[in-house]
Amino acid sequence: MMKSRCFEKVYVALLGVLIASCDFGGPYDEALTPAESMATFDLIEGFELDAYAVEPHVMDPVELKFDAAGKAFVVEMPDYPFKPDPGKGRGKIKQLHDDDGDGVIDRSTVFAQGISEATSILPWKEGLIVTAAPNILFLQDLDQDGTCDSTEILFTGFFENNSEAQITNLTYGLDNWIYASNHGQSGTVTYQRDTSQPALQMQGGDFRFRLDRNKFELEAGPAQFGQTFNDRCHRFITQNSLHIRHAVIPWRYTHRHPYLFSTQVAHNISDHEAEMFQETPAPHWRAERTARRQVKYEEQGLDRREYAEDYFTGCSGGTFYGGHAFPPEFYGNVFTGDVAGNLIHRDLLVAEGQSPTYVASRAPSERHREFLFAKDSWFRPAHFTVGPDGFLYVVDYYRQHIETPLSIPADLKEQMDFLNGHDMGRLYRIRPTGSGSEADRSILVDASTLDLVATLKHPNRWQRLTAQRLLLERQDTSCIPALLTLFANDDLRLPRLHALYALEGMNALSEEIIRGALNASYAPLREHGLMLAERLPNGHRLMVPFLTDPDARVALQAVLSLGEFDQEPVAQQLSECWSRFHQDKWFRMAVLSSRAALKESFIRSVWASKKRTDHGAKELAYVTLLASSKHQTPALGDELVTMIVYALSNDEREKRLSDVRKVLTLDDNKELRKYLNEWLDAGAL
Repeated sequence: MMKSRCFEKVYVALLGVLIASCDFGGPYDEALTPAESMATFDLIEGFELDAYAVEPHVMDPVELKFDAAGKAFVVEMPDYPFKPDPGKGRGKIKQLHDDDGDGVIDRSTVFAQGISEATSILPWKEGLIVTAAPNILFLQDLDQDGTCDSTEILFTGFFENNSEAQITNLTYGLDNWIYASNHGQSGTVTYQRDTSQPALQMQGGDFRFRLDRNKFELEAGPAQFGQTFNDRCHRFITQNSLHIRHAVIPWRYTHRHPYLFSTQVAHNISDHEAEMFQETPAPHWRAERTARRQVKYEEQGLDRREYAEDYFTGCSGGTFYGGHAFPPEFYGNVFTGDVAGNLIHRDLLVAEGQSPTYVASRAPSERHREFLFAKDSWFRPAHFTVGPDGFLYVVDYYRQHIETPLSIPADLKEQMDFLNGHDMGRLYRIRPTGSGSEADRSILVDASTLDLVATLKHPNRWQRLTAQRLLLERQDTSCIPALLTLFANDDLRLPRLHALYALEGMNALSEEIIRGALNASYAPLREHGLMLAERLPNGHRLMVPFLTDPDARVALQAVLSLGEFDQEPVAQQLSECWSRFHQDKWFRMAVLSSRAALKESFIRSVWASKKRTDHGAKELAYVTLLASSKHQTPALGDELVTMIVYALSNDEREKRLSDVRKVLTLDDNKELRKYLNEWLDAGAL
């Protein structure tokens, strides 16, 4: 069966290339009506798909969000893939209207227009936060006429030279921070509500901020177009050919000092590599570009292979399903689109044994197919949203071409109309077969504060997070007793976690509450209790018992949180952690990222241990050498150099010399420089 399928695909691909050589477009490049396009969809058994909104109500959509009033807003990006002239952006944000409540959009109205490269929105305080590089904006409708009449620049200075790598993916987190993908791009970002705060250099990271606390900082990644969180607030990111990665350790920990051997924390967790089951042939330009690149690789003697189809190349919109409408086994799955493969992929997340990360696997029913695939090559599933009703909404950009012209050879793009389809766009809704499609009428914006507290127990995470956000925005402290009662109920698990952060958002945390989280039977509460204990002067004393927690993520968080303190006993505790966890790269990074790792007592204790020679010796040596230099500890002398040489002994000679010389350039310890130079001169390396 698989052989015949592969033969059929090769035949179709070759036929497409032959046709394209005569006519660049080819018959499969014609646009289809929404009904015709849907007829090409193949969705797994047990689900059905219907059109929620189509052109002309929506065109060029890249994101859909529902606000607390139940109103649907869509971001339109008609200028892609070109950068508009200043002041001439055609981007829009529309409100979608279901006038008769049948679950189908009847009309749309323009909330805001003339926006240059708007990519993402997030409801906030009766307005919308919008990413539109180089800015993050706050738009409001002050006179309640349905049209934006107030535009505030919150942040400015983000990278803006490639629409596929700009600030996007606004996501409200369980921890009350708002996260955004930045693709690791450079930029000097300033906060316009408080210009006295230092500018933030964005190179290498993503972004997060809190408007309620006037805070902003870098976050680990980087993500391109897609980020999502599970119920523990662990972050998963999407980046083109890497459809799902786990950002294992947040940026704030890996950048506590500048001496880590590596700060790369984005971990590819897929157990099925990059293969996907695509049912559309590769377009002519992609097949030809791939063939040319492959020739170059072979000419250069590179052991590298590039694929034009059947492998992830255009992943976007990774979304955690936390709704209540799908069967229970779908809760916690991650849905990711591939806009080049015209399909929707589903991953099951499973904790990886004793490691603090995960494995993303295909579902048994999708070992040899995708959750949804289309034979319409214009189908571009760019983003997903779980709605108030618990259904999964699909944002279909619907274009003939979806690629930056910067990456296509000049001769191939001469006849390509990158704007073909700019007047089209579709939003679909996926729901279990037989379920009703009528609109969910729950409107949280009108709920009382106590009703919002009760909503923290709702089975749909959209409802829980929206209620938590509204509690943060209202700052109605009269509900604190109700939140404390909810938090005290040990049987509720997830609702307790939301109650904890609702209390945090109201500045109502106490040491007693944090201790309550640490003593919980529910592991995610213990994990977040450790994070919050970092705020306590004696927090390190509370963390030690959790260094051996049976839950690997709790134990890792204990190491990370303990590293926020630099008291002398902490150095001893972390050296014991090294001995216990040295075989796991994430625990090694957590230990070495700590302030205590710079202490001479830690350095001597760890290097005296037999464990120093097993795993992570090079990482340890790098931090040790730089820390010793920084702290002017020439007494380590020959002993230290010997250990450094041992740690590097498995590498090639030239690489070892390079590492040592790199350290020497950063070293102001004359005695240590003398030792190292003597070793270099003697050829000991």
